[in-house]
Amino acid sequence: MNYGISGLSIIPVRRDPSEQSEMITQILYGEHFIVNEIMLGWAHVKLAFDGYDGWVDMKMITPLMERSYQKIDKSPFAVTTDIFNIIPVNEEQTMMIVAGSTLPCWRPNLKEFSIQTEVFSHTGNITYRKPANIRKVMIDQALKYFNAPYLWGGRSPLGIDCSGLTQIIYKMVGHNIPRDANQQVHCGKALSFVEETKPGDLAFFDNEEGQIIHVGIIWEKNKIIHASGKVRIDNVDQFGIFNVETKRYSHQMRVMKRIIKD
Repeated sequence: MNYGISGLSIIPVRRDPSEQSEMITQILYGEHFIVNEIMLGWAHVKLAFDGYDGWVDMKMITPLMERSYQKIDKSPFAVTTDIFNIIPVNEEQTMMIVAGSTLPCWRPNLKEFSIQTEVFSHTGNITYRKPANIRKVMIDQALKYFNAPYLWGGRSPLGIDCSGLTQIIYKMVGHNIPRDANQQVHCGKALSFVEETKPGDLAFFDNEEGQIIHVGIIWEKNKIIHASGKVRIDNVDQFGIFNVETKRYSHQMRVMKRIIKD
């Protein structure tokens, strides 16, 4: 088995081949990957979407043939935008999928997608390619995650981390950005002042050693949507994030970036 896809709602990806190992990211439904190594019931995988790699329990993998992998890799896909949705698995079974899931080989006129020889229908809300009102869509989608619990390595409404939130929101509008905040910071154009920002721009924050440790989505010029304990809305300025509950700065501003050109 050299290729796979997630046929489950969420697959945890771990740093080492063990259930006790740290979860570093998640593979959402419909995301495909390369299997680089197999060891003791675990597969070391590399995600096609963002190049992230880690270990996955082999029992969770739906194998793909190479030609199916290549077809999925080259075909347009849709991204689900409902926080939760139900899709049919077969005539008797259904499955819940979460926002940000991939519907590979999407056929917009039929509202169908396919994985190898199987064809599935989906009648929920999706984004397909880049929407016209891209910044509004981003904020509308980000606000759906409000109060979702923080989870290290999470990419779903059931638990999400700061860079998982930004990556999924950008995925929903047809932009592929890296998984981690210290990778995302290298994308886009730097902005000098908060007043220059537009909804959907990203703000990055560092620690005392200058390492990027946090990222959030600018909403309005003095508001930011970010995952810290939970997905929340706080104030933001040139100094950083001002927590509206504690009345203190929680994160130190490093740089603001514009990823979307408009």
